Amino acid sequence: LEFVTRKITNSVARIKLGKQKYIELGDLSPKRDWGYAGDYVEGMWRMLQQDKPGDYVLATGKTHSIKEFLTIAFKEIGINDWRPYVKQNPKFMRPAEVDILLGNPAKAEKVLGWKRKVGFEGLVKLMVKHDLELEGKSLS
Repeated sequence: LEFVTRKITNSVARIKLGKQKYIELGDLSPKRDWGYAGDYVEGMWRMLQQDKPGDYVLATGKTHSIKEFLTIAFKEIGINDWRPYVKQNPKFMRPAEVDILLGNPAKAEKVLGWKRKVGFEGLVKLMVKHDLELEGKSLS
């Protein structure tokens, strides 16, 4: 839960289940190149199948902000406006925050034939679904 993505999806699940009222986050504007771990594992497997080692970047090649992540996560539980459920807390602000992290997967796509299968929206929905199931089980 130390990572913002997991903190959001877990909190969204808890809000849906009535276990939590809001999320405290830092800066909501940084953009990241978020991708699905399963896609990256496939990419790593493809790297290991090569006759010669090489350097590859596994990434989506697209960035999305924390605000975009919040929008999709909350819509997944039927809430269109996440703003009443998010409080910005200075203690979560990072002084050396990188505004944009973006990878270029062109070589991995060309040489390895690798391409992500799960898009950003699908990733967020998978994470929310997982945390709803996880938090729901803890009710019983």
